[in-house]
Amino acid sequence: MEFETKIVRGMIQPDPTTGAIIPPIYQTATYVLEEVGKDKGFDYTRSANPTRQTMEEYLALIEGGKYGVAFSSGMSTVDSCLKLLKAGDHIVCSDDVYGGVSRHFDQLLTQYGLTFTYVDSQNPDNVSSAIQPNTKMIWIETPTNPLLKITDLKTVGDIAKKHDLLYCVDSTFATPVFLKPLDFGADLVIHSTTKYLSGHNQLIGGIVITNRVDLFESLKFIQKTVGAVPGPFDCWLTILGLKTLDLRMKKHNENGIQVAEYLESHPKVENVIYPGLASHPMHHIAKEQMSGYSGMISFELKGGLSSGKALMNHVKLCLLAESLGAVETMITHPATMTHVDVPREERLARGFSDGLVRLSVGIENVTDILNDLDQALNYL
Repeated sequence: MEFETKIVRGMIQPDPTTGAIIPPIYQTATYVLEEVGKDKGFDYTRSANPTRQTMEEYLALIEGGKYGVAFSSGMSTVDSCLKLLKAGDHIVCSDDVYGGVSRHFDQLLTQYGLTFTYVDSQNPDNVSSAIQPNTKMIWIETPTNPLLKITDLKTVGDIAKKHDLLYCVDSTFATPVFLKPLDFGADLVIHSTTKYLSGHNQLIGGIVITNRVDLFESLKFIQKTVGAVPGPFDCWLTILGLKTLDLRMKKHNENGIQVAEYLESHPKVENVIYPGLASHPMHHIAKEQMSGYSGMISFELKGGLSSGKALMNHVKLCLLAESLGAVETMITHPATMTHVDVPREERLARGFSDGLVRLSVGIENVTDILNDLDQALNYL
C-alpha cells in the first residue's frame, strides 16, 4: 500500500454492525461484561476505548511504527514520556524547544530530581559532549519551535545507541508526511495532534509512537494510571483530519516555500528562517532527511519588536493566534505568546530575539497570503 493510500485508509474497515464507512464514536465511560472476568476487550474508557484505539493504530501505521499511545494534549504526552525516567536521571535536550516544554522541564520536573542540559543539537558534537554518567535520554525537536533548527537525526541516533540512551524526537512540525524519525533510530516519536495531524484548530491532543514493545507497555501503564486521555470525540475528529493529511501538508509546503522566498526578498525583512531555503544553515540536512519542509516560517523585520508588532496588528487574513499547523494562516509573536515563560536572557542567548515573528502558513490561495503580508508590511 502506497503512503498516500495509507493516509486515506489506514487499516480502517467498514463497521461490521452497520457497514458505516467512518468508524463510530464510542462515547462511553464503561462497558458491560459478559460475565465475571470476561469482556470484549474493553472495560473502562480510561484504560482503552475503541475510537481511541483506532486513532492510535492509524497514527502508528502512517508514522511507520508498531504502537501508538494517545494523550489529552501534546504536553501530557511529553510529561508521560518523561515518566519513563526516575529521580537522579539526566536528559540532554535541544536548546530551542516549545516554551511549554522548557517550562515543564525547568519549573516542574526539576522538582522531582530530573536534570536537563540544553544544547544546540544542530551540532551533534554538542549532544555527545553533554552526556553525563547519569544521562538516560536525548530529547530532540526538529524542526524546532520557533527557530526551525534542524538536527541530523541519524548522527544523534548513533550517539544515543552508543550510550544506550532513550532517543525521543518531537516531529510535530514535520509530520509523518515529511519526516519519519523511527527510520533514523528514534525510540519514541512525539506529535501534538492539536497541530497538523488534526489540522483544523478543533481539538487538543498528543500521541507517542514506538516500535519497542517494552516502551509501549510502560506508556500504556502510564496512560491508564494517570488518565490524561483524549475523549472519543476528539479521537474521531483526529481520524477525520488524518484522511487529508498528505494533501494538506503538500499544500502547506507549497505555500510555505513561496511565502519564505517572498519574505527573504523583501527590503523590510532582516532575516528569514525556513529549512526549505538554501540560506538555512542546515538546509543540506533537512533536504537529506525530509521530503518537504512544512509551512512554518520564522523571520525578523528591520526595526525589531516595534516593526513586528506593527505587522501583526495590521494583517487581515493572517490570524494573530497561539497555535500552528491548521488550514488557516496564523501569525504569532513567540516572545510574548508561545514562549513568554522562557527567560529573556535565555532566549537571546539562543538567537531568539524580541522581534522574532512566527508564521504558520495555511492552505489558502497563496496570492491572498502574500497580498495580506504585503499590505501589512506597508505600515512599517
